[in-house]
Amino acid sequence: MSTDDGHDDGYFGEDVAGRYDADTSEEFDPGVVRRTVDFLADQAGGGRALELAIGTGRIAVPLAERGVPVAGIDMSRAMVARLRAKPGGRDIPVTIGDIATTAAEGYAAGTADGNGDRDGNGEGDDGGYALAYLVFNTVMNLATQESQVACFRNAAAHLRPGGRFVVEVMVPELRKIPHGQNVVPFHTGPDGCSYTVYDTVTQDATCHYVTVTEDGRGQVTSTPFRYVWPAELDLIAQLAGMRLRERWADWSREPFTQDSTRHVSVWEKEAV
Repeated sequence: MSTDDGHDDGYFGEDVAGRYDADTSEEFDPGVVRRTVDFLADQAGGGRALELAIGTGRIAVPLAERGVPVAGIDMSRAMVARLRAKPGGRDIPVTIGDIATTAAEGYAAGTADGNGDRDGNGEGDDGGYALAYLVFNTVMNLATQESQVACFRNAAAHLRPGGRFVVEVMVPELRKIPHGQNVVPFHTGPDGCSYTVYDTVTQDATCHYVTVTEDGRGQVTSTPFRYVWPAELDLIAQLAGMRLRERWADWSREPFTQDSTRHVSVWEKEAV
């Protein structure tokens, strides 16, 4: 969706941004947010953090309140406007751009010298961020394998050696697909229904949301994504110079098993 100045907010324009924080899904539960922030603050280890797809600051704002210096990258100005309207939100630097290719403002990704001086001003900054993170299935919004690889490389370019990249994403729900079909519903109710159409050959998929408006009419929006397997993400991380450090079923560090519906994975950037 384009704004008046021609900028493309992607699939997270004003219509989505305006209702995003009113979401009632589990990820917005205060307890889940607290556990997420606890996990990320521990991974940051006192260093700086970069959130890819920072959005409205659901995680960035409470993480910054914990004393972790946070910056962000996001394509949607509409979402970032909500972040900046929150207490403390204006103090979080955000760069508008594609998370697969954009360097955080004031941080020349990929240009570090051996002394950790990223911006050429002679002031070492320990070689980069201690933590980069991408939550709430957003890695799948990068709808091609090439863009997912580019995102991991972009995250790694921002990290100092030993820095960590954390991704939260669902495990593909292919076991829910009946034989001979390709549709998985994930919400039904008086307010509408939502379902995903899968292509198991290309790993392409599209979420369709049918919302019943106040006047009783139906409004349909669709979002494409590319589902990705945990082992595939490990290979993508290796291409970016990172290795799996740990993998959990959730932010509480429950063990990841064959029945887990999502995973929180941590990759570590290898020393140069």
